[in-house]
Amino acid sequence: MAIELPQSLEKKNRKTEEAELTPQEIVSELDKYIIGQNAAKKAVAIALRNRYRRRKLPPELADEIAPKNILMIGPTGVGKTEISRRLAKLTFSPFLKIEASKFTEVGYVGRDVESMIRDLVRISVEMVKQEQVEEIEEKAERNVEEKILDLLLPPPRRKASDQDQEEVERFKDTREKLRTQLRAGLLDDRLIEIETKEKMTPPFEIFSNSGVEEIGIHIQEIIPGFLGGKSKKRKVKISEAREYLLEDEQKRLIDMDQVSRLAVERVEHSGIIFLDEVDKISGREAGRGPEVSREGVQRDLLPIIEGTTVNTRYGLVRTDHILFIGAGAFNVAKPSDLIPELQGRFPIRVELTSLDRKDFIRILTEPENALIKQYRALMETEGLHIAFAKDAIEEIAEIAEKVNESTENIGARRLHTVMEKVMEEISFSASDLKKKKIKIDQKYVQEQLRDIVKDEDLSRFIL
Repeated sequence: MAIELPQSLEKKNRKTEEAELTPQEIVSELDKYIIGQNAAKKAVAIALRNRYRRRKLPPELADEIAPKNILMIGPTGVGKTEISRRLAKLTFSPFLKIEASKFTEVGYVGRDVESMIRDLVRISVEMVKQEQVEEIEEKAERNVEEKILDLLLPPPRRKASDQDQEEVERFKDTREKLRTQLRAGLLDDRLIEIETKEKMTPPFEIFSNSGVEEIGIHIQEIIPGFLGGKSKKRKVKISEAREYLLEDEQKRLIDMDQVSRLAVERVEHSGIIFLDEVDKISGREAGRGPEVSREGVQRDLLPIIEGTTVNTRYGLVRTDHILFIGAGAFNVAKPSDLIPELQGRFPIRVELTSLDRKDFIRILTEPENALIKQYRALMETEGLHIAFAKDAIEEIAEIAEKVNESTENIGARRLHTVMEKVMEEISFSASDLKKKKIKIDQKYVQEQLRDIVKDEDLSRFIL
């Protein structure tokens, strides 16, 4: 008997399905946004496919198969976070990025490590809720339209049996005329009276020995109307009323118990947690405060990664099959500095390579979200057409590489700084330029960056 796919993962209207994506297809999709790093792409593709394979196994065997967690090793700006984030988007998986060092900032332990699971569940709830909103959107809009028409033209108080046929027909005709005007937007400025609720207060927070944690119950859920949430009548334009009524209708149509159940299922079967800066908590106990803190955090993380049950406001969540992707530069510490138990929970290790000039050229031009494409699109909104010459792109890439070598190597993020400086003057005066076609060549790039590149101190400060 094969494991049934949770209902939350069986959406027929999705563009892509986790079950349909082969490792080659996953890598191909990642290639559209991330240059190089083939070893890392291959590792995450296999880990993702293994999830699908596990669901095809008998339940007793499937429970024994742990996810193949991944440890990415490489400098900042080479694509560690982007690979994980794109992977989650591909498969509609709840995704959370959190820094391991967050758990060391308050006292010895810092924030409660279980809070990452609570955060992931909240993200999952919002995802499922949004999907259900899209499903009931058409019905909700029809209901809102009927409510607005009822306010514009209240139904007769007399019973249908007491009305003559002519009066009934006249009412229907008038209602349909109003419906036509309403859909055409002709009544948007008309005022109607509706009931609105005051915005709810933020959730309470408490201080525990593990940091600040949210109490998962709003006080309004206990005492309706207390500290906000009261209903009051107000006159608003129909265009504004439609938004209020649509929000209320969506809340009425969505079954939050079902949303919570599906969200927890999705976290347990498809959740991905990207644990950044793992190298910052590397270190064994050596009798000093910071070292004790680091090992303490590792030991707190261990049961979550191994598999435990966490209590959240949406129910109990098992972490046994959540995929953890650890990442860090490991330029000071090494993966072997992690406690042995935690090392064993990251069986797949991939090293991401630093980026050079050729990589920068590809990053500027090839991906679907390439920086040059972004700047072109931004300037197009002002009616300005920008063209980048080949030598200009090569110059930008070369300058980015040089600055990375002479200062801190921040990988592809350096391109953002260099590009912003190159485009600064054009971006500032784009709306006033009479010439609507501009070609950026090597000479222009050198002019914009000449003083900064020559002055090393200024280069360190600006680029």
